[in-house]
Amino acid sequence: MKKFWNMTVSPLNNDVGSITMYGDISDVSWFGDEITPTLFKQDLDDMGDISELEIHINSGGGDVFAGFAIYNMIKRHKAHKTVYVDGLAASIASLIAMAGDTVVMPRNSMMMIHKAWSMVAGNADELRKMADTLEGIDAILCSSYEGKTGLGAEEIEEMLSNETWMSGEEAVEKGFADVLEEDVAIAASIDKKFLDRYHNVPETLNNRGESEPVEEILDTPVEDEQEIADAPNTLEEQRKDFNRIRKKIYERE
Repeated sequence: MKKFWNMTVSPLNNDVGSITMYGDISDVSWFGDEITPTLFKQDLDDMGDISELEIHINSGGGDVFAGFAIYNMIKRHKAHKTVYVDGLAASIASLIAMAGDTVVMPRNSMMMIHKAWSMVAGNADELRKMADTLEGIDAILCSSYEGKTGLGAEEIEEMLSNETWMSGEEAVEKGFADVLEEDVAIAASIDKKFLDRYHNVPETLNNRGESEPVEEILDTPVEDEQEIADAPNTLEEQRKDFNRIRKKIYERE
């Protein structure tokens, strides 16, 4: 098991905590996974009674349920949350950015939103169930983006359908970000395996480097596990079907 996050408390001010998420938002599914969400929550709690939380993101996306879980945990945190898009917040990483009270983007950073998708194998009934699952995910994504931006559902839905890439300036104009910074040196840690699956990737991103290695953690049980809302309740009944289909995909590889 690997951590794709790093959490620290400032040595100069123990009221300020920081989360860094560079690279994949989990390289494995959080379906039915109670350990990893609990570890994330424990690390968040271990920062103590902080009043300011800074979240640094540079990611091409990842597992949708990991993204939902992280968004919910950060959103519920009582600290004032400032999100910094240090290069790219694409796909489910853009949802995590929406948990910020303030979202800061340099002019040369980017954000991308799109409709949920999945590799699917199965019969017609399974495909229909998957379509229902994806539509449920899209509805929740749309609601979260609406809540942050104030844009109407129809406009958000169109942006999701079109796989919309936004510069820092465009994200601020649309309400996905709040503060525009001048150009900064962008961290090169975007894994091309995520960029390759998208249709409208800007050329400036295609030339960036691979994800940096992340810290390994011991695969040990967690004591006193607590329930984690790692996905919205509206999707709970569909998770088993989704997980079963994913297992079939992996068995065919």
